[in-house]
Amino acid sequence: MKLEQIYTLCLAHAAYYLESNGEAAIFDPLREVQPYIDKALSNKATIKYVFETHFHADFVSGHLDLAKKTDAKIVYGPTAKPGFEAIVAKDNQTFKIGNCQVIVLHTPGHTMESTTYLIIDEQGKEHGIITGDTLFIGDVGRPDLAQHVISDLTEDKLAGYLFDSLRNKIMPLSDDLIIYPNHGAGSACGKKMSKETTDTLGNQKRTNYALRSDMTKEEFKKELLTGLTTPPGYFPKNVLMNIQGSESIDTVLVRGNKALSAEAFELAANETGAVILDTRSAEEFAKGFIPNSINIGIDGNFAMWVGEMITDIKQEILLITEPERAEESIIRLARVGYDNPIGYLKGGFDSWTTADKEVDTISRITAEEFESRYSMTPIVIDVRKQSEFESEHVVGAINIPLNQINQKISEFPMDQTFILHCAGGYRSMIAASILKSRGIEQFVDVIGGMTDILKTNIPKTEYICPTTLL
Repeated sequence: MKLEQIYTLCLAHAAYYLESNGEAAIFDPLREVQPYIDKALSNKATIKYVFETHFHADFVSGHLDLAKKTDAKIVYGPTAKPGFEAIVAKDNQTFKIGNCQVIVLHTPGHTMESTTYLIIDEQGKEHGIITGDTLFIGDVGRPDLAQHVISDLTEDKLAGYLFDSLRNKIMPLSDDLIIYPNHGAGSACGKKMSKETTDTLGNQKRTNYALRSDMTKEEFKKELLTGLTTPPGYFPKNVLMNIQGSESIDTVLVRGNKALSAEAFELAANETGAVILDTRSAEEFAKGFIPNSINIGIDGNFAMWVGEMITDIKQEILLITEPERAEESIIRLARVGYDNPIGYLKGGFDSWTTADKEVDTISRITAEEFESRYSMTPIVIDVRKQSEFESEHVVGAINIPLNQINQKISEFPMDQTFILHCAGGYRSMIAASILKSRGIEQFVDVIGGMTDILKTNIPKTEYICPTTLL
């Protein structure tokens, strides 16, 4: 038996490849499915099933493309109502993959159709559980992400279902089972997930707050629901795409993978109202960019921040990328449902400057330069999450989290210079590009953000360990 975790860091997402005796199954696949197909082909295996643990909120699944290209059957747990052909399994139903077995354990709570899959190896021994968003390492799934899309149940009611699922279906299993969750640290699907992406169930019973044996249901609900923040705006839209179905990623690539000259790019920007999305690094963007473009670096939590900052999932997008990274950018946009890139700047940003087109810049300073200015009592705006800010921040700083910037644009000074920073410079450059596009220019960005500020003598509040990472 082969059970492989396929981890995608930018989404903190884990898919799984299970293989036995020439048959394979994929669990919770991403939108681009060719890597799964290639893996099975290289192992001379046939993909028999595509198992989904639930209707995902944080990414668009590749189940439809994978089923179409391999003739695999899509499987959901009990109560699921997909808008396409799929097997809606019964609780405790068994599926065979070669000489292995996959047993359906209905574990509602994160969502009502949430399902855990118990893997039985070729010797008939219980090996592990693929838990989706029911159980993470160090945490459990939030019950507030999809309930208004799929049902009218409150998060309190769902939290109660999750308590029962954990106690009745998960915790009675053997301590030596390996937990294979859908996400790790960095995902918004849980509030304090570990950086580890697998563990034994026994260790989680000892260390995971949600699996304490002496915990009452009311205590569980209180601890689970405390510290949650408003879910990202694109989550409900991804849920609907996963329920109703979505375009093939092949179609999305054909539409978006079009190289445009500087002149054609400028014309498209003027005629379509497309968002100009620059995926270069913060350092390169600051040196020069097309006016009114938004910077979200590809080498970071790109898809997540696109979902947070571009509110219309159907928005047309024009891309500025590093050479040879246009297709990668289109794929990563499609992972979270942004299916309407309409082209990219041929030759990258250099072709824009070569064509002698208008360029804008962002002013930046080092943490040491910030330290020298601090005595002049500058306005300091910190765009990190509230939980990060409350944990430790520059004395006197104002917190406007990046994901709230569009709603709080009026809170930024229009006639006074201010200093902008985040944790390391990635998010503050996103903020800087948005501010520039809104006509706010009297600011400087701190290179290295709070990471470098901590190395200076700038006064900081006393560090408090955060209770949530949201």
